[in-house]
Amino acid sequence: MENRPTILVTNDDGIDAPGLRALVRALVSTQHYNVQVCAPDSEKSAVSHCITWRHPLTVKQVHIDGATAFAASGTPADCTSLGISKALFPSIADLVVSGINMGSNCGYHIIYSGTVAGAREAFFNDLPSVSISYEWVGGKSSVDDYTLAAEACLPIISAILAEIRNQAYPQKCFLNIDLPTDVANNKGYRLTKQGKSIYRMGWKQVTSDMQGGKMLSTMTMEANSEASAETETSATLPDNLLFKREVKDPYIDKEVDTDYQYVQEGYITVTPLAALSRADSDSYAFFQNWLPSVAEHASTSSL
Repeated sequence: MENRPTILVTNDDGIDAPGLRALVRALVSTQHYNVQVCAPDSEKSAVSHCITWRHPLTVKQVHIDGATAFAASGTPADCTSLGISKALFPSIADLVVSGINMGSNCGYHIIYSGTVAGAREAFFNDLPSVSISYEWVGGKSSVDDYTLAAEACLPIISAILAEIRNQAYPQKCFLNIDLPTDVANNKGYRLTKQGKSIYRMGWKQVTSDMQGGKMLSTMTMEANSEASAETETSATLPDNLLFKREVKDPYIDKEVDTDYQYVQEGYITVTPLAALSRADSDSYAFFQNWLPSVAEHASTSSL
């Protein structure tokens, strides 16, 4: 069994999240893979591709049946980077799988997603990777749906590893998979493209009994000679203001064949992604004509 392929699993909901646990159980139950886990020790949703730079990570081994697992204090991108570095595990995984996320990651939400970033970090390091998200809806979904979602993705994972073994798997992309709410009655796999759907956010002011008192200025701490005057000024300021994000309205992309469209129709969407999104051709053409004129104007105005 030593020649079994190795899969590294990470996520952004945290190592105790039911989506990750269901995915690991499904992979282990096949007895086809060596399963490694390196995931955040707490929820790190919507951190995008944030990484820890200046401080060391705290890492602790965690018991998960059939897998070698560690919880780390970093982000999903940190966990992938650490997991494939050979600093934590003796070998580098053949495939990185990030998920299963609670909530879909379609359209522009891909940019916010820590789940997708976990897969993207592997792509940055020339390793095949997949991010997986389930369209959780309160009142309709249950924890058992994660198991169904994991089982529905096993054929894709197996097929990817077969292509890797044959040295035929594409190196210039990674995959983002979204599963519909009614995963038990899904309509099958559908190759899609990233759309532009997004839930636009606003802010509202909120109140709390734990606002923490008055706000002191940095100058107070740094200039002892002016401490008395500065403290007196700061004391007249209002308490800290608290603002919380709120969903304003969804923007539904009208473009066809997109990830959001087909997830809503009940398909399991498979979307190839790259590291960057280039501007559309019309915008590029505009700047081709615009930039030389800016340079010419700057040259003329300097005379």
